[in-house]
Amino acid sequence: MYVMTQEVALYELESLSLDQRNALLKRTEDDLSAFVGKVEPIIEAVKQQGDEALAAFAREYDKAELQANQIAVSASDFDDAFDSLDSKMIEVLEYAADNIRRFHQAQKPEEMWMKEIRPGVLVGERYSPIDSVALYSPRGKGSFPSVTLMTSIPAVVAGVPLPVIVTPAGPDGKVDAATLVAARLAGVEQVFKAGGAQAVAAVAFGTESVPQCRKIVGPGSPWFVAGKRLLRDIIDTGLPAGPSEVIVLADPSANPSIAALDIIIESEHGPDSSAFLVTWSAELADQVRREIPGYWKKMSATLSGFSATVLNGPRGGVVLAPDADAAYRFINDYAPEHLQVLSKHPFEHLSHIRHAGEILLGEHAPGSIANYMMGPNCVLPTSGAAHTWSPLGVLDFLKSSSIGHMTEQGFSEMAPKTHRFASYEGFDGHANAVSSLRQQAFDKHSGSKS
Repeated sequence: MYVMTQEVALYELESLSLDQRNALLKRTEDDLSAFVGKVEPIIEAVKQQGDEALAAFAREYDKAELQANQIAVSASDFDDAFDSLDSKMIEVLEYAADNIRRFHQAQKPEEMWMKEIRPGVLVGERYSPIDSVALYSPRGKGSFPSVTLMTSIPAVVAGVPLPVIVTPAGPDGKVDAATLVAARLAGVEQVFKAGGAQAVAAVAFGTESVPQCRKIVGPGSPWFVAGKRLLRDIIDTGLPAGPSEVIVLADPSANPSIAALDIIIESEHGPDSSAFLVTWSAELADQVRREIPGYWKKMSATLSGFSATVLNGPRGGVVLAPDADAAYRFINDYAPEHLQVLSKHPFEHLSHIRHAGEILLGEHAPGSIANYMMGPNCVLPTSGAAHTWSPLGVLDFLKSSSIGHMTEQGFSEMAPKTHRFASYEGFDGHANAVSSLRQQAFDKHSGSKS
């Protein structure tokens, strides 16, 4: 059953057919067919024409006055950004950067560990940073210095030798001042003006200005996501991070006014976002739906329009479950990017949630604080990817190598078992390497200088 009252959709979960329930789990980027065909020529143009193509697409798509020799941000652009940005905003960015850095420093694994699992057999891992990573900061519906901090700081903490930022220029051909301040605070000085699929292509192939990178991370529009899908054999495209999505779980003890405030947070990102309030309280569901329009009146026409479009369905609204267990099942099937738990006792719900990119507990932990400055990363898996993916973090900028060392004692124990295993699988070379032939090889060169 689908009911729309006061422009906020209501879905009574118990009354939905399986197809109707599955339809609620769909996100914008589930079907990118409308974008793939348009993105292919963009990618080919950047591959063939480099900076000239980037400038042309900036003029066409971003309405930015940009020439091919202006793709790279200069040192003076950074200085101008610090001069032009309000000092209080710089302080806020510094505060957020400090919190984000503290979280990711705590997340960083030790460089190497080894453990003796049997006498003379030592195994372990060594972590090392990826050589080069592109950090994408979108700008389609506004600038996102928060994303710049969230992608850049863990890259720097991980020790990536070449972190670069790609972000669209504004109509004046410049990068948003707060984004440049955030980049420098994070420790990244290489910033390039490119957005959408053309940004992915630029770092996948390299251009006259933009260095070729091994990986790209960050959230973006369906154009950006389509570009990543087409180029994933050329560049590591990282975790799936598309348009914003949230589920607010509100139990009967939750404050409906707080729930109405917080469901709007992610829905204002754009009409391609997804936002559901999930509850098993019909009274709370009704109160929230009645309060949301009042908060829309306190927003700009553009942003309230985005939110209303989302919460009007089919990718948003209020989901009324018959009980708590049904609510948990829906949330785990959905695997939201953001999950906020509104309750007087939020930790009671935590053990029931298995799949969510981020879980915010309590009425004093709105998604806006988490997005900007709590510390954990706001670049999160979308479109159900939280079933298998984790939030962006230091480990996304590192790779590990397994390490093994064996003494003669360890070899003596494992060699006969390895010989039998290799012989069973029919690999003579494997078996010979742990047979008596090995001792003969040692004996043959026992007098040689080691």
